[in-house]
Amino acid sequence: MTDQTQNPPAIATGAQSTVKASRGGMLGLTANDFRLFLIVLVITFLAPFILNPFPEGSALAQFNAGYPDLMQRFVIFGIFAIGFNILFGLTGYLSFGHAAFLGVGSYGAIWMMKLLTLNVIPAIIMAIIVAGIFALMVGYVSLRRSGIYFSILTLAFAQMSYALAYSVLTPITGGETGLQIKNTDRPLLSNIQDGEIGRANLFGLEMRSSFELELGAWLFTFNAGYYIAAVVMLLAFYMSIRLFRSPFGMMLRAVKSNQQRMNYTGLNSKPYTLAAFVISGMYAGLAGGLMVAMDTQVGPERMFWTASGEVVLMAILGGAGTLIGPVLGAGFIKYMENIISKINSTILHEWFFWLPDGLENFVVALIYPFIGKGWHLTLGIMFMAVVIFLPGGLVEGGQRIAGWIKNRRGSGDGPDKDPEHHPKQAPHVGE
Repeated sequence: MTDQTQNPPAIATGAQSTVKASRGGMLGLTANDFRLFLIVLVITFLAPFILNPFPEGSALAQFNAGYPDLMQRFVIFGIFAIGFNILFGLTGYLSFGHAAFLGVGSYGAIWMMKLLTLNVIPAIIMAIIVAGIFALMVGYVSLRRSGIYFSILTLAFAQMSYALAYSVLTPITGGETGLQIKNTDRPLLSNIQDGEIGRANLFGLEMRSSFELELGAWLFTFNAGYYIAAVVMLLAFYMSIRLFRSPFGMMLRAVKSNQQRMNYTGLNSKPYTLAAFVISGMYAGLAGGLMVAMDTQVGPERMFWTASGEVVLMAILGGAGTLIGPVLGAGFIKYMENIISKINSTILHEWFFWLPDGLENFVVALIYPFIGKGWHLTLGIMFMAVVIFLPGGLVEGGQRIAGWIKNRRGSGDGPDKDPEHHPKQAPHVGE
């Protein structure tokens, strides 16, 4: 049995090697991390093409997701999930109240737009600051406990925040109806005519500005708001990579591995976990600010506990603790929420019209409970399947497929594949 107790010199040595390795590639990333970042960058900028694989007017156009509102949600909730993964994936602390920071950031952004300027940059900065301060207060109290008690505390804070926004702080939050830009708002640094409703912009470029490209039967939309949010998401993703590979990230992994042993070595884990909590909250605030920048309204429903549960599903489905997993999980859930939920019985009958009437009705009745309003049932089944068969989420599934393909390509005759040349070895103790 090997002694797994870590001491400070060992942690420091590992951290130094991690830093040296990260400095060897482009943008301060290792070759693998830079390749991953490049893949995400290409997919993000080519999303209007990738998400519209079927021609307009075809029966399969229902599955196209390349319209601005949904693409914006993909990247914004990707940021939200990346931030949550910094806390949950690295430290193992499961927060059930992260939507509170999303909502607080949204309120900070909308008030910046209503009072100062409709330029989205100050609004996003304010969202990050307000969410960070709130996360510091919540984290300082919640991190006094761990495990299920920590999760319950974060859930309590989120529900209290929702209740305050919904009814108590109505003059600030707008209550049930929320807040939005009105024709009576006169931001200090924006020139708006009387009776005109101001629009969010980036130095004059409106978030709703779009350009459409028609290629044969295909129609692709390039939206300014999406690409602005995409650039922010790429920066957030890059920063998460650097954080994961930093000595700070290694300390957070030590907390997740065995916090008690870490404390026995003389290292105080509280500052690290609090810093991770605040950074994670700031990511959520950034996502909230971008949501307001894309759609200048905000309501208390963003802080409800179901929104916090959704980001947990995103991280676990994609692969908690991985770099790309939360982004994949966010895209997967938002795709189901916006595409699968729109499929109804009429569309199903159009798909299966070629079947005999009795069989057509049977097939539609069989599929219908899993689509439309029943999309949560499909999501729940897939979530259970991932937890049982793919604990590493979609990332683990991709790795298994890639490994299977690699093995298929590498299969063949020769000494490398002869079992006599590779006798099975007993596993090491502790593996």
